[in-house]
Amino acid sequence: MSAHENRLAKEKSPYLLQHARNPVDWYPWGAEALERAKREDKPILLSIGYAACHWCHVMERESFENDAIAARMNELFVNVKVDREERPDLDQVYQLVVQLMGRSGGWPLTVFLTPDQKPFFAGTYFPPADKYGVPGFPAILEAVADAYKRRRGEVLAQAGEITQEITRVGALPEGEGALGQDLLRKACRRLLARFDSHNGGFGARPKFPNTMSLDVLLLRGTLEGDAVSKESVELALDKMQKGGIWDHLRGGFHRYSTDARWLVPHFEKMLYDNALLLRLYVDGHRALGNPRFADTARALVAYLFAEMRDASGAFYATQDADSEGQEGKFFVWKLGDLRAAVGDDHEAYEVARVHFGITEEGNFEETGATVLSEVRSIERTAAIVDLAPDTAKSALERARTKMLAAREKRPRPTRDDKILASWNALLIGALAEAGRALDEPSWIGAAEVAFAAIEERLVRDGRVRRYYMPGENEAPEERRGFLDDQAYVGRAALDLYEATGNPRYVAVARAIADAMIKHHEDTREGGFFFAPDDGDALIARTKDVFDQAVPSGASMAAELCLRLGEITDERFAAHGRRQIEPIGPTAIDNPLGLGKAVAVLDRLVRGTVDVVLVGDPSGERAQAFAKAVFRRFLPHRNVVWVDPRRPETAEAVKVLAEGKGARGDDTVAYVCRNRTCSAPVSDVAALEALLDRG
Repeated sequence: MSAHENRLAKEKSPYLLQHARNPVDWYPWGAEALERAKREDKPILLSIGYAACHWCHVMERESFENDAIAARMNELFVNVKVDREERPDLDQVYQLVVQLMGRSGGWPLTVFLTPDQKPFFAGTYFPPADKYGVPGFPAILEAVADAYKRRRGEVLAQAGEITQEITRVGALPEGEGALGQDLLRKACRRLLARFDSHNGGFGARPKFPNTMSLDVLLLRGTLEGDAVSKESVELALDKMQKGGIWDHLRGGFHRYSTDARWLVPHFEKMLYDNALLLRLYVDGHRALGNPRFADTARALVAYLFAEMRDASGAFYATQDADSEGQEGKFFVWKLGDLRAAVGDDHEAYEVARVHFGITEEGNFEETGATVLSEVRSIERTAAIVDLAPDTAKSALERARTKMLAAREKRPRPTRDDKILASWNALLIGALAEAGRALDEPSWIGAAEVAFAAIEERLVRDGRVRRYYMPGENEAPEERRGFLDDQAYVGRAALDLYEATGNPRYVAVARAIADAMIKHHEDTREGGFFFAPDDGDALIARTKDVFDQAVPSGASMAAELCLRLGEITDERFAAHGRRQIEPIGPTAIDNPLGLGKAVAVLDRLVRGTVDVVLVGDPSGERAQAFAKAVFRRFLPHRNVVWVDPRRPETAEAVKVLAEGKGARGDDTVAYVCRNRTCSAPVSDVAALEALLDRG
């Protein structure tokens, strides 16, 4: 370690390495820091963030790179820096502190702890001096240190109360009331009350995709024919894709919009957002018949393959918001930038200027730069610039190509190249489903390659480790995975099974679910703990029931168990029900925070649509059957494949395969609803009629 490096220089995390040359005497979370705090009787300053976080970068520049501020931090505290993507268990526990203090959570998260890890004060970003009514970070440091020194009794009492409350909040919520067939209607009524019927999405600003809530509305629109729910999803998907939250040159979605119109985003791109939105746009295309949503899905996958895929075949975690020390600089455009990019192609210049709304004034933080969005349709643009629509479309494509080439020459935002199991699993499942739905077999192949990379490096005896770094052949054992890693990877295995018919994926999902139940289930109270039973001892072992930017690990665990119970071994279903049934009333009352739980509850109450394909899975008819199934949006669906020549294919899915044989050498399909099955059909038209019967 050089004189200019702190302890973080030995870490693997790109986020921690970003802070390795700070003058702050940072420790990673671990025994060394905790023991020093106890030995010297100093409070711990815990700072949690992630590599693509804009305000984390701001606080680093303003405070952690400031010699005077760093000196006081080093004198008064034991300073610990944590990557929330490495340690979501720590982030989950200590985010609750800010919320319990009546503030909004977020990153950077700044928490002050006693030496035994109990929190007594917390916030998020603090400026370097008093500003906008927020005390400056130096003043916070002095006040906290003084309170710990002079009012120790009060501090310890508050820390004890907050810790007790964290334990209570982190328990499984239970409401009153029976679950019924009306749960979707009740949940969607609450969602629609929060829906922005002008701009799409929920609430005002900032505006996040809230994918799980849109999933719930799409369920109701499809299963119960509710036109308002359907229209709401279509509006949200359309507005997001036309807004600045979508990268109109490369594809892919930024993390969220700072305004209500989806116009100006925070520019980081997260793998999980793009994985969730890929599946939602494909579902939207199938349910609503909008070809533009399929085009969005294809552009999104093209972006992921071009910029986010590792040599192993798996996918990186994030791309940063900042480049050259400025947020969004890589992505925004001035008229001069456009002119330089397209050269003397006047048609391309005019069409891009009008279509994307690039102006002298700009729309981005009074910089004169413009965040690209679809300000006008190409047809209206054509009319304004006096071109035929086809000519304008060609000019726009030329402009896009040249603008992207010019943008590629700019200094790029950094990338967090961790390969996270959970986020990769979200994308693997989405790629498998989307590849079938849009007839893109190469996507299914890419999903299989990514899954093989995850399985080889991260899965041991059914347990999923958290992440690996590029070039690693195996992640260290201490990178234990959390509930979301287990549940998401198990679910991805089932999605790959449905897309490929390979029974090995069912065996992988079963092994992961068994290990998940062993190490995460609360055998006394029911439900799943976020951290495993052999993980670090923290002040609380919480249950991950609320959706954040990703679906709740607990709800995904329940879904995995239910799906396994439906197709292979009914014993799994009881574990899923023990998680999901108690939180039903709470989920219906708060669907914006528990959207994934609502969807899983509806699956439990409504039952499934099961399609059993019997015959040679590589044969023409079996593949035609599969196309008919995947082309449709069929909520709560199972697809299983039985090859009469291979008994192991029926054994893998014995719950659904029992009693379903072929007719001679013919390939047949069965459609079952709530375990009541049709007679076998041997032509696509008959299968489609069964699928559409509802």
